[in-house]
Amino acid sequence: MNLRTLARFPLLALAMLSLLAGVLGGLARLAVDVPAPASAQAGVHGALMIAAFFGTVISLERAVALGRFWPYLAPALAGLGGLTLLGGLPTIAAQWLFVGGGLTLLAGSVVVLQRQIVLFTVVLALGAASWLIGNLVWLATGLVQAAIPWWLGFLVLTIAGERLELTRFLPARPAAAPLFVASVVILLAGALASHWTEGAGLRVFACGLLALSAWLLRYDIARHNARQRGLTRFIAICLLAGYVWLAIGALLGIVGNFVPDAAMRDAALHAIVLGFVFSMVFGHAPIIFPAVAKVRIPYHPVFYLPLIVLHASLALRVLGNGSDDFVWRQQGALANAFALLLFIVTMVTSVVRGRRQHPGSRTGPRGDTR
Repeated sequence: MNLRTLARFPLLALAMLSLLAGVLGGLARLAVDVPAPASAQAGVHGALMIAAFFGTVISLERAVALGRFWPYLAPALAGLGGLTLLGGLPTIAAQWLFVGGGLTLLAGSVVVLQRQIVLFTVVLALGAASWLIGNLVWLATGLVQAAIPWWLGFLVLTIAGERLELTRFLPARPAAAPLFVASVVILLAGALASHWTEGAGLRVFACGLLALSAWLLRYDIARHNARQRGLTRFIAICLLAGYVWLAIGALLGIVGNFVPDAAMRDAALHAIVLGFVFSMVFGHAPIIFPAVAKVRIPYHPVFYLPLIVLHASLALRVLGNGSDDFVWRQQGALANAFALLLFIVTMVTSVVRGRRQHPGSRTGPRGDTR
């Protein structure tokens, strides 16, 4: 195992620490009894989940793909930003670390653009730029809410760009690219406008999300792969379920639930971050984690268990939010956390099983079944 591979494990540990603290902080926001140190993180729940956890994981994946040492600065800075928040250090220190991580990720995206300028690489660069802008907005305003559209844009554009890349395996469809570009333009225009007219801008942003969800449901290769078997089918089902949740979150946003203090803001945001983004994580982990950590994750039908728990618990949470039933909302959030824990346990168990099946082998599965 070379030095770069070894360096990935501390970065993954920092990401998991931010995830744990972010989840517990989110539960504290719903009056769940959690340890006092975790409860203290309730105010930076969003920053821990998106800027720290996803910032570290996504930039680490990109660093591995670039194959150079300097891009690893991005996940290192993001991971340290999360650690800074958890350590109770001045928030501005964490904000600057996240800004540094965003700059490095964007620099890596520019390197990719120099190699290949096509639509999906441009979209991935826009996703990196969105993370940077969100971090800068948080630094300038001190308001996490002001950064949320950009942070969501970071996650959604990163996923959409990666999915767009895979459409090259499908027959050419002339309308696909223009519709995709229009969706991205609407999303970014809404995020920008939200700084001057918050309500209207966030509604436009939500329209962009809805357009992207419709595009993904219509044009993504997952529709074809859902008819396959094994891991390919599992990934496709994760993706399609995520696209539905993205549409639900977008519809809630269109009617005004992205603004602070909106009645169903919790449902709107978590439909996207839990329903869409974590569904993508569940689906792609058996491919991405072996590439990053050099381990095998053999597929097993038990992979569906955390996926079912995630979506069922999110539905309970959303219904509780919509019916103003706090107990349903709280229990749904607890079950969300259990689904993430169950997913981690499932992946670790699969890694152990992979080592038993292939002693001494540390390579992941070949090919892309996404």
